[in-house]
Amino acid sequence: MRSILLCEDETVIREFIVIHLRRSGFNVIEAATAEEALELYAEHKDSVRLAILDLMLPGMDGFELCRRLREQDAVMGILMLTARSQEQEKVKALKLGADDYVTKPFSPSELIARVEALERRVKNTDDTGYREELVSGSFALNLLERTLYRNGTAVELTQVEFQIMEFFLRHTDQTLSRTDILSRVWGADYYGEDQIVDVNIRRLRMKIEDDPSNPRHIITVWGSGYRWNP
Repeated sequence: MRSILLCEDETVIREFIVIHLRRSGFNVIEAATAEEALELYAEHKDSVRLAILDLMLPGMDGFELCRRLREQDAVMGILMLTARSQEQEKVKALKLGADDYVTKPFSPSELIARVEALERRVKNTDDTGYREELVSGSFALNLLERTLYRNGTAVELTQVEFQIMEFFLRHTDQTLSRTDILSRVWGADYYGEDQIVDVNIRRLRMKIEDDPSNPRHIITVWGSGYRWNP
């Protein structure tokens, strides 16, 4: 079965999520605190490729838990649960390495759809049965290793950031709209807001640009989208 780590401190909500995940074929590893989640992840990290994390947790919060999990695995899919509607909380979670978020209250169908879309993206990242490298200027994207190199030095990317870079390097002569990127990386059935593209672009610029506030490689084409400049 596909294993997923769930960290939610409210028992009723956690049991509700577990029921629907198990009905969809997931083996759920449950935790009520971030500390417990980290311990369970250490035990099951070879099989866990997805995580659902509540933002508001006793002790260590979901932000810190997300950051620590992302440090240990750049590829795993992380979905945040939050009762907050403030934009800054969502942006903060994405900057710390979350791939997506769901705001409470949510329907079971929405949650499962988000989880399955995230699972497909992780699977696409893992299933690399071929050797190929995309080279552009000082950048080389190794599709077998799933690693970006700049001047021979590896740049650590999340699986979403990697897919965005791959999309850019396969379309170096095109301006890619938010919709193009959203559809390619998150899937045509993605339920969320397209601002998630901008947040991940900012995060990617922080990793590859010498001056992220004045980017030379990922160029904003006002009113159209983004363009790759080698």
